[in-house]
Amino acid sequence: MFKAKNKSISHGFDEKELEESEVMDAYSRAVMDASAAVSPSVVRVTTRSKSGSRAAGGGSGVIYTEKGHIITNSHVIHGAERIDVNLHTGEHHTAEVVGDDPHTDIAVIKIEPETELQVPEFADSSRVRVGQLALAIGNPFGFQFTVTAGVVSATGRSLRTMTGRLVDGVIQTDAALNSGNSGGPLVDFRGRVLGINTALIRPAQGLCFAIPSNTVREVADKLIKDGKIRRAHLGVSCQNIVIRDELREKLGLNSERGVMIASLQDGPARVAGMMRGDVIVAIDDEPVETVDDIHRILGEEKIDVECHVDVIRGSEVCKVQVRPSELQ
Repeated sequence: MFKAKNKSISHGFDEKELEESEVMDAYSRAVMDASAAVSPSVVRVTTRSKSGSRAAGGGSGVIYTEKGHIITNSHVIHGAERIDVNLHTGEHHTAEVVGDDPHTDIAVIKIEPETELQVPEFADSSRVRVGQLALAIGNPFGFQFTVTAGVVSATGRSLRTMTGRLVDGVIQTDAALNSGNSGGPLVDFRGRVLGINTALIRPAQGLCFAIPSNTVREVADKLIKDGKIRRAHLGVSCQNIVIRDELREKLGLNSERGVMIASLQDGPARVAGMMRGDVIVAIDDEPVETVDDIHRILGEEKIDVECHVDVIRGSEVCKVQVRPSELQ
């Protein structure tokens, strides 16, 4: 006579395998739910060159308003003669450029929608945390609505755009980006936009970047309102330098770095009497250690407003009054 043993039927899975399967199912559901939530808001952007009808390039975009405003990357549409947009529904539209800001690699284009557009929710990028789920949605290599999953690898990165300016607060992710993902959204598990995918570092693996959503919204709103981003400038070309220890100690400077004027154009700095070789160390009492500090300080609010610039000239610090003009 045989005695039955008290054991459950596992169908080939032990308890650990079942737990792992359940975790994977939860992860898969999160990815699928987020993809379903935001995919209707992602568009394919194709640009055509001035030479003819042949497609010159393209990328992705995300719907920003119900009126047909779409956010994409500046480098996706910059210099294009014609811009075509394909919606999730298959609708095709020709788009017009509303505004283009190469300094942040953000552009806004607009279509005239025939049907109601789905606008995604934008998350507060200041609340993004390292390790959280991140999905990149776009059109890599022309394949429409492709989803890749990863995590936020780092926050607060700085990324230099094609104009040479830095964008701060950039989000780094290991979600795979490829040619054609540019301009598409990076989203969280709820389908909320964390940022706009803008760059990947080749040949490194897992180094992909997105402009943070707070910056994207600020730039996009100004582009829709004014068609451009207004910035102040001095009319100088500069280079970062290290100030000699003996000079720094003599002048009582806290920082060992400054920005030396290499050349001057006809502009505010020349009018104010600034000279080649002057080393800028502060603007309106804000320390200047790099060219990027000058770019950061000279925002729209400084246009045609008198500023006090501290420069090292020879072996002394001079205060120069400058009225920055608008960067064209």
